[in-house]
Amino acid sequence: EGTHGHTPKGIITDTLLREMNMPAIQLVERMLINLERMRWAPPTPEGRLILVNIPEFALHVWNGKNKEFDMPVVVGKEGKSTTMFSGKLNQIVFSPYWNLPNSIVREEVLPAMSRNSNYLSEKNMEVVGERNGLPVIRQLPGKDNPLGKVKFLFPNSFNIYFHDTNQKYLFQKDQRAFSHGCIRLGDPVRLANYLLTDNSNWTPERIDSAMNTGKEKYVKIKDPVPVLITYYTVWVDEGGVLQFREDIYDHDAYTARKLFTDPK
Repeated sequence: EGTHGHTPKGIITDTLLREMNMPAIQLVERMLINLERMRWAPPTPEGRLILVNIPEFALHVWNGKNKEFDMPVVVGKEGKSTTMFSGKLNQIVFSPYWNLPNSIVREEVLPAMSRNSNYLSEKNMEVVGERNGLPVIRQLPGKDNPLGKVKFLFPNSFNIYFHDTNQKYLFQKDQRAFSHGCIRLGDPVRLANYLLTDNSNWTPERIDSAMNTGKEKYVKIKDPVPVLITYYTVWVDEGGVLQFREDIYDHDAYTARKLFTDPK
């Protein structure tokens, strides 16, 4: 990937032309916006750190100043955008159930159930109760579960977490803002193995088995790992290269109005 995150394909697109022709003053403004963002970032913790940069569609694992590994991620699409925040990853859930949000139950599942009485069984779903006049529905673990075979919890007020996905094709795209807000991982097996390295009970073989049993299992992390979700559209990478990415949620535009608009 180049300085704008595009995989070289030899094709000149509208997006590429727009980025190549961006005026220098606009590039400087974007740098200033991101420098302002960095002023408000929490201090970087010592030791292990999982960092996701939303516009980069990437997750980075650090241990102090040493980069352990990177992986691509899929983030929330516009309107259901992943929010900047921090937390501590303290649990892994193998073969997870997917608890359907009320909005999906109301807008998608109930109409489908009215058209097809076998809809739930066909989708490997079950009703487990009722809340506020709506059925509480979950999808059983399995190949059709949108959470894939594992999820990673770091408690936060946004109810956002990392998870596997059954839609692997999304990682072939340069622009990866598709999900409802949670963050899909390109290599969840690697993250699970990394987080459980110091737990001798959890060998790679046992992790693989737990991901494929179809029975939900929670595992606590002995030493929870800080997670930092950031939104940087400009930064300097480890090689000293200035990187630019698209302002997918229009956060730069919002900040620019505050920083550069004459109050008169």
